[in-house]
Amino acid sequence: MHKFIQLNGKIYQPDWFKLALILYISIAAANIMDKKSAIITLIQEQGILPLYFHPDQQVSIDLLRALYSAGIRTVEYTNRGEQALANFKAMKKVCDSELQDMLMGVGTIKNADTAKAFIDAGAAYLISPGLVEDVTKVADEHNMLWVPGCMTATEIIRAEQLGAKFVKLFPGNILGPGFMSAIKELFPDVLFMPTGGVELEKNNIAGWFKAGVCAVGMGSKLVSKDVMEHKKYDELVAATKEVLAIVKSCKQNQPIH
Repeated sequence: MHKFIQLNGKIYQPDWFKLALILYISIAAANIMDKKSAIITLIQEQGILPLYFHPDQQVSIDLLRALYSAGIRTVEYTNRGEQALANFKAMKKVCDSELQDMLMGVGTIKNADTAKAFIDAGAAYLISPGLVEDVTKVADEHNMLWVPGCMTATEIIRAEQLGAKFVKLFPGNILGPGFMSAIKELFPDVLFMPTGGVELEKNNIAGWFKAGVCAVGMGSKLVSKDVMEHKKYDELVAATKEVLAIVKSCKQNQPIH
C-alpha cells in the first residue's frame, strides 16, 4: 500500500513530497525576501525617510497626513517617549482606514521587548540607532526588515554578518559624505542611508547621493520643532515636496528648474 503525505492542502507521494517540500520552502523564503526587498525599494524610490515623534497623538496623526499629502508613502515614527506605542497604534489605524498605501516603520528600537511590542502594533520594519543583536533575532523570527544604525566599518561588517542589507549611517552629521565615499566599495552588497543632521539644502543632499547613499533620513531638519509646536502643516507639505524634488534631481543628476 502506498503512503501519501499532505502538504499545504495537496496530496503527494513520498518521492514527490521531498521535491514539494523543497519548493514550498523556497517559495516561502522568496516571499519573505520579496517583502523586505519591496520595503527597501520603496525607501529607495522615495529617496527620503521622514522620521519624527510627538507626544500628542493628534499632532502625530496630522503630521502623518501632511507627509502623505506631500507624496510620502513610508515614514519612521521614532520610539522616543512613553506615548510612542499608543500613538503608533492610533496612526496605524489611520493608515488602515484612509492612508492605505502608507507604510509605517518604527525607529529607536533598542531592545527585543520593544521590537516585539511594535511588531504586534503593526510596524512594517524596525530601525535601531545602533547595532542591537537581540533586535535582529526578533526581526528574523517575524520575517521583518531590520535596519541597524552603524558608525564604524567594524559595526557594518557585523551587521552584514547578521544579514543586514540596509544600514543607517548614524549620526550622519558626524560621519559626513566623506565617510560614505570611503567605505562604499568595501560593502557592495549593502545599501546605506544617513540619518541625523541631513540638511534641507541641495548641496548637502547632493553630496550624500554623490557619495553613494540610496536615501536620506530626515528628522528635525524637516519635521521641525517649530512645525510641530505651531502645527505648520502647510509648511511641512511645501518643504517635503521641495526635498522630494531635490532628491529626484540628485538621482537623475539633472538641475531643478
